[in-house]
Amino acid sequence: MGLELLAAIVAAVACAGIALMLRKATRQRLPSWIVPAAAGLGLIGFTAWNEYSWFSRVSAALPDGVKVVWQDDAPQLLRPWTYVAPLTVRFLAMDTRNLAKHPGNADLVLTDVYAFARWRGVEQGVVVVDCAKASLVRLTTETKIDDAGVLTGGEWQPVAEGDATATLACGGASDG
Repeated sequence: MGLELLAAIVAAVACAGIALMLRKATRQRLPSWIVPAAAGLGLIGFTAWNEYSWFSRVSAALPDGVKVVWQDDAPQLLRPWTYVAPLTVRFLAMDTRNLAKHPGNADLVLTDVYAFARWRGVEQGVVVVDCAKASLVRLTTETKIDDAGVLTGGEWQPVAEGDATATLACGGASDG
């Protein structure tokens, strides 16, 4: 976050410098308020670019085999412009390189899932997808699956139609 603040300040100073050079080049014909206005536009412009490009920059940097399975670009009440131009502030990615069928139940596929959110660190978790019943559960310290493939300490959640997590897990595990 500190580097982003520094970059925003640099963008503001650069735009103010360009406006100042334009004032000098036109022999002060441009109004003096153009310099702080350019600084403000540079600051706002950089901030908007930084927010709106975050998802594409982070998702493009994911290693091969780690696929985005969900992204949150719902409108946000405190950012009314997101009703017009949606902004992705968090997303889930699944590691398709390490899909593993459960040894006691071939319908169950275990996979690593990573949760990315703006201004927060990456959270890693393990999700189990039941391909036969179209449901999934996130494993935690309380939620476990025993050697026979029976879930304890949690509840299976139905998979929404077209859910990329289930599609990739069940399709990828059946190939390997």
